[in-house]
Amino acid sequence: MSRPQRPVSSRPGAKPAPSSSAPRRVAKVPPAEPKLILFNKPFDVLTQFSDGEGRATLKDYIDIPGIYPAGRLDRDSEGLLLLTNDGQLQARIADPKHKLAKTYWVQVDGEPSAEQLQRLRDGVELNDGMTLPAEARQLDEPELWPRNPPVRFRKSVPTSWLELVIREGRNRQVRRMTAAVGLPTLRLVRVRIGDWTIEGLDQGQWKEVPARL
Repeated sequence: MSRPQRPVSSRPGAKPAPSSSAPRRVAKVPPAEPKLILFNKPFDVLTQFSDGEGRATLKDYIDIPGIYPAGRLDRDSEGLLLLTNDGQLQARIADPKHKLAKTYWVQVDGEPSAEQLQRLRDGVELNDGMTLPAEARQLDEPELWPRNPPVRFRKSVPTSWLELVIREGRNRQVRRMTAAVGLPTLRLVRVRIGDWTIEGLDQGQWKEVPARL
């Protein structure tokens, strides 16, 4: 016959085992210092930090943890891209409702007429509706870095440069606007977003600026 087990008594001075229901103290992590990066994105670079197909991404140029693009810039477009680790700042930059002006220098196939420029200024009917009025003017050829690969154009057709300022963020909007008025885009460079510009930045270069709008 088995003997009844004695109740185990705690030894004098022994500390009770901690209760699993006792609240745990969690160390507070201080918020990251807001950052804002201006990057001159080269042609053929994706506006993301990874790609399963081996294409060039932002990771090939920027090694700063925790930042992400505020808005997008197409793979076949060049110029100013803003990146931040501040969600509120990102939303204010990227959200079209804030109508932050974006300035593009656009090389087009053909010579723009006064009527074509006025159509861009008045707004263009696209398949997703009428665009807002834009600022549009013809430019002398700007001094820019050579694109790699070079732009392919027809020797029998002249090319021209336009400056186009829009306050929307539709997909491939500038290219669709110029095509709609008969001026296909050959090269597209974003040079300004709000008060931020690519001035002083060569292609592939970036710099940090104060994180405020």
